[in-house]
Amino acid sequence: MAVEIRQLNADELVLMRGMLAMFGQAFEDLPTYTARQPNAEYLQQLLAGDYFIALCALDDDQVVGGIAAYELRKFEQERSEIYIYDLAVLSSHRRQGVATALIEELKRIAIRRGVYVIFVQADTDEDDLPAIALYEKLGIREEVLHFDISPAAKVEPGP
Repeated sequence: MAVEIRQLNADELVLMRGMLAMFGQAFEDLPTYTARQPNAEYLQQLLAGDYFIALCALDDDQVVGGIAAYELRKFEQERSEIYIYDLAVLSSHRRQGVATALIEELKRIAIRRGVYVIFVQADTDEDDLPAIALYEKLGIREEVLHFDISPAAKVEPGP
């Protein structure tokens, strides 16, 4: 099956909204991705910016996969890295090379931008094992800890 991989621009809000719905379906979390979507102006600014990258995989006109990524400019050297925030493929199109094609396109974009590394994180639960296998095939595994820090939580002073 051949899919088209496309980097979305500020004029492709219908595809961006389709990608949001696809993420909700693929992650079985429709409320997060569809209930409070940003308005058109917000999405246009996001897609027009140079730090956000949205790639979608299209089968005919249906969004069947996508990547939402951010280019992070570093402070310690004049370089940047790309963080894959979300990567998903609909279950009907999995194990057909769609995720690999999306990552390969992101790699081409990274090379054009002079990015030195692309990184992604994966959960260690059973549901993410296929993603981990894909990432191990494409890159080097690093063991890290991830912490979510609430901006609203009050931190008690230490000893």
